[in-house]
This record gives sequence, C-alpha cells and structure tokens, in this order.
Amino acid sequence: MEPDFVPTSFADFPEDVQLCILSFLTPPEIANFSCTSKRFVSLCRSDAKLWYALCDRRWGSKTQIRKWGNGKICYRLLYKTLSEWESLIGFWRRSGQRSTSSSVAAVATVARPPPLVVFEWGPSFVAGSRVSPSQDGTYGVVKSPFLWMSLSPSGEPVNFVDSDGKSGEFDSNYCVDSIGKTDLIPVDVNFMGCTHLVVEENIGLGCNSHRNGFRRSSSSANLCSDEEEASGSENGTFGSLPDRYMSEMYQHFANRTSPSGSGASRRQRKREKERQGKRKWVAEHFVKITDCSPTPSRPLQGLWKGISDCMKLEFYLVTYDEIGGIACRRVGEPADRFSGSAPVFWTSKATFTEPPFSQDETIMYHSRMHLHPIDEENYMFGELPIENEPVFRILYINSSYDLLIPDLAGTTATDRRNEGRIWLYRDGTFGFGFLQDNFIIDLKHMALNGFLH
Repeated sequence: MEPDFVPTSFADFPEDVQLCILSFLTPPEIANFSCTSKRFVSLCRSDAKLWYALCDRRWGSKTQIRKWGNGKICYRLLYKTLSEWESLIGFWRRSGQRSTSSSVAAVATVARPPPLVVFEWGPSFVAGSRVSPSQDGTYGVVKSPFLWMSLSPSGEPVNFVDSDGKSGEFDSNYCVDSIGKTDLIPVDVNFMGCTHLVVEENIGLGCNSHRNGFRRSSSSANLCSDEEEASGSENGTFGSLPDRYMSEMYQHFANRTSPSGSGASRRQRKREKERQGKRKWVAEHFVKITDCSPTPSRPLQGLWKGISDCMKLEFYLVTYDEIGGIACRRVGEPADRFSGSAPVFWTSKATFTEPPFSQDETIMYHSRMHLHPIDEENYMFGELPIENEPVFRILYINSSYDLLIPDLAGTTATDRRNEGRIWLYRDGTFGFGFLQDNFIIDLKHMALNGFLH
C-alpha cells in the first residue's frame, strides 16, 4: 500500500526558494499574497531581497540594476521607474517639422537631425540615439547618442539631451548637480498616449518645475504617485500636458475678457517671451514604430535598409493595413513636396505567387541587376558572377502618388505609377523592382534580436 501524499506548504520552502517563486509575480499579485498571512508581510516588503529579485529577473540581463542612482535608491522605486521606461525601448521616428522660429532659431542647427531614433538600455541609464545611414556606400549604420535618462541617488529622474551631438557616449556618472556644468540640456520626457513621445526643455530644473521629469498625459495609462494610487485617481497626474494646456487657454481668455485683463495679458506675454528666450532646445515629437520586425504572417513588415537607385543607403518602413494591403516608404527627410506621402511601393493584396514560377517571371528576375554596396561591386567586378538569391515567393506591387493624394489624379504625377515585383528570398530578406527598370533593390534587416545590424 502506497503511503499517503503529504502536500508541502509554501511556508515550508526555504526563503531563497520563496523569493524565486515570488519574483515571477506582478506587484498587484504580491500585494494580494501579502494579505494571506502576517508572516509573509515582511517578506513582501523586503527591498533588498524580494524587490531586488524582481528587478534582477526582469532587467538583470539588460542593465546593471545595482548601479542605478549610484546604488542608493530602493529597488521598489527602481522597479516602478524601469517599468515605465521599458516602453521607450525600440525604434521611434520624429513627427512633424522641427521648428526653427522665435528666439530658438539662433541655437537651431543648420542640418536637420536624422528622423529615426532608437532607445536602448545602458549600464545605469536609458539612451536615445539618432540613427542615420552611412555615407560610405556600405550597409553601415551610424548611431549618435543624444538623449540620456537616469536616476539621481535620491531617486529623481535626471534627463538631458546633447543638442550638438558632440559628447559621444554618455557617462553613467552624471547627476543633477553636474548638468549645469556641461553643455547638456535638462529636459522632460513626456508620453502623450502610448506611442507618442515629447522631449521638451526643462528650463526650471533648479526650481523643481517637474518632480518626475517623465510624465504621461491623462489619456495614457496612469503613472501617478503613491498617494494618487492609494486614492484610486483615474484622471492622470496634475500638470499633464492636456490639463496644463487647458489651464493656459482658460487663463489667456480670462485675461482678455476681464476688466484688468490687458495689463495681466501683457505681463503674461512678457513672461512667456522671457521664458522662450532662455530655451536652448526646441521640443521634438516622436512616434513609436510598433511593428519593426517581420512575422510569419507579415514577412515584409518592419524596418529595412538597402542601396537605392542613386547608390545611397536608404531606410525603409514597410507596414500592413487592416485590409491586407502593404505600403513601403522611405524613412528620411522629404526631398520634395510629395516624397513624404508617396509610397515607394504599394499593393492592395498581399497574396504571394508560389513556385513553380512561369518562364517569363524567371527571366524577369534573372535579367535584372542587384544593387549592392560599392565595396561588394568592386570585389565582384570582372572576377566572379554575382549569384542571385533563391526566390521563395513573388508578390505583385505598384506605386502611385494619387493613391494617397487624390488631387494629383490626372496630372503628370500619375505617370509615376509603376507595376513591379517583390522577390521574397529564403533567408527572410527581399528585393523589389519595377518593370520599367533593370535593377533590383535588395533590402536587409535593420535590426536582429533587438540590436542594430
């Protein structure tokens, strides 16, 4: 007869095993678990044990959690901060035109910065870097850090930008007191919703203008203080951009309609002019590229790079719409009026042609020249024939300005409509070309496993 099975209680496990199990839980689950027994309350409140284990399991392989805030901040605060900042990691693109008007024109750079930005974990900070194509005719990518986000020993966020891009790699030893002694500019990093980011100068850092330095608007997920969490507030933090704009609008119209409004309005305009005169950084808006990698159902999706017909490296963003269409656009500064709207290629139906291919399709592919970096062409020129990539599937595409700009229909711009092909290769990359051209632009991955490639 088998002996009766005696279940093991959680309390019977050694403490290190208990910590390991609890490290898989979320903070709300830990809070609920602490209510089950008085003996577990101290364990759930242990900063050096449980909250360190939580941070280490989630971010230990990405950043050195012991170095944040010079190792003087509690891990519970670190967990909360890194949970907020984790949504930054990845690729973003600048939205809108960077203003050069008003008093900030004197400090605005002549050359516009690259529109593509990538956020990555550092040893004890999050760094934002501008990403641009190399100018040497290769597939190389240039990464220039410009935004740095970390925590002071007191647990306050410390964010600043390098407007000139001359500081190189950021040093993890910067703190609030040292920012004023450098050319770096303190900024606030604000989320407007989940995928819209605003970086604006914090000219009142010494006056503690923003306690957190990293805020979300009331339209996004709540990132409120402990007191607000306890009270169950669902309206966002005080001072979020929509609330602040409404307050400023109310004050503006109140000053204009009140009996003594003219003097107050003049004083307000004077203060605003003085405030703008102190600014060294023009606010920039960024939109997150949420789908920047291919998937089995969307093999063309994401960020790509390739040598264009002008023999320069270009970045491309391929997106799928809700009805199965695919559009590819260049990620860069618009060269003319319509380049920001027109797709490089477009198709309304993402249905691939499977092999075996017809003889005409085979000849169409093999008769075209693949555009490669200059060094690869020099290596192959006159020596060895370039072998074409094995084609896995074929997709029909076209390109037209009037697809997105109806007013151009019937004009000379519609002459740009081209029928073309996408040749999907077995290694997951692809090339595209149009029937009127004799070349194929092969696209490579921008990033693999979360790293620029």
